[in-house]
Amino acid sequence: MKELQPESLMMTHGYKPELSEGAVKPPIFQTSTFVFKTAEEGKAFFEIAYGLREQSEGEELGLIYSRINNPNLEILENRLCLWDKADDCAVFESGMSAISTVLLEFVKPGDLLLFSSPTYGGTDHFIHHFLKEIGVDSVGFTADMTMEEIIELVEGTGKADKLSMVYLETPANPTGDLIDIEACRKVADHFATDKRIPVAVDNTYMGPLWSHPLEHGADLVLYSATKYIGGHSDLIAGAVLGNKEMMTRVRVLRTFLGNMASPHTCWLLLRSLETLKVRMEQQMRNAEQLALFLENHPAVAKVYYPGNLEPGTREHDIYKRQYKSAGAMLSFDIVGGEAEAFQFLNGLKLIKLAVSLGSTESLVQHPDTMTHAGVSPEEKLKLGITSSLIRLSVGVENYQDLMWDIEQALKKVSVFSMN
Repeated sequence: MKELQPESLMMTHGYKPELSEGAVKPPIFQTSTFVFKTAEEGKAFFEIAYGLREQSEGEELGLIYSRINNPNLEILENRLCLWDKADDCAVFESGMSAISTVLLEFVKPGDLLLFSSPTYGGTDHFIHHFLKEIGVDSVGFTADMTMEEIIELVEGTGKADKLSMVYLETPANPTGDLIDIEACRKVADHFATDKRIPVAVDNTYMGPLWSHPLEHGADLVLYSATKYIGGHSDLIAGAVLGNKEMMTRVRVLRTFLGNMASPHTCWLLLRSLETLKVRMEQQMRNAEQLALFLENHPAVAKVYYPGNLEPGTREHDIYKRQYKSAGAMLSFDIVGGEAEAFQFLNGLKLIKLAVSLGSTESLVQHPDTMTHAGVSPEEKLKLGITSSLIRLSVGVENYQDLMWDIEQALKKVSVFSMN
């Protein structure tokens, strides 16, 4: 049979209608527990679920309890694996629960965490506050640093032998900075001794369509599934994908933390996966038009969008190697500061002022005072998260209507309304 593309398999993969009265779509399996045929079967299921032994060839992990597995959860995880060509996937009740579970599993007190900066505000807080309080040291690097400079940075901590994970977010939230995944893999290998140092990549900004970090040396890829995967601003979820060995560790910890997604959330995500490619491609086309429009607008000082990178630069090289598209997220500096940014945001009529991203509706927010409010002023200044920065998640609306909305809102900014 012909090898089908992921967007085709999103309709049927992993689901057997004959097991659900012939229903063309999976029903919601709203149950807490499942019946074993025999005691021996129950024993075998638990051995695999608790990591007591490896699965035999052809052996399936049977249904036990919805904290461990559920048909909706399993079908969803199987389908998500297709996009990233991953061995396994674990879906969580939020993006932050996916991030925190990965960090708690691979980073222990006394270890050193190397992470890219800037990163999502929640991740930044977890690293600088929670992990710090339990004795985990961390050091951040920026997109403009070379591989040699990052190695020197790690060595300068005096804890290079304790490096246990490299955590990346690329493109970075909210600046769109691009991090070279392959270079970070080399950094991790440089410090590895008796075991592999995992490289984890938060790929939320690009979703599973436009970037596949596992192909560039990452061991784990993370998503806030709330965003493009969910795509309708009606659920909260997260996902982690990777090789079988590391995902077994992630799954076991998820079992005991109990932070898996509910059957209803999984059912909603299965619905969303069917239109993922159609939605994201429309959002990408709209973003390309808006980036060009903003690039040439007198009220905009600078646009941060991978599609606008200058050929021949280091960032453009990373973009061409790592990404299949410039995506649908862009940021820009308005001429002025917080007052001008707020006047613009308050003047929008079609685009919604709200945090989150990747949904069918266009969303805009002010990182300095919203998603990254908890980052120190000194760090924000260093990273370019200024009072003039605005982040825009482009939706599926007509791009000309979006341009009209941006234009009329910019005209309401005091410095421009007087001209």
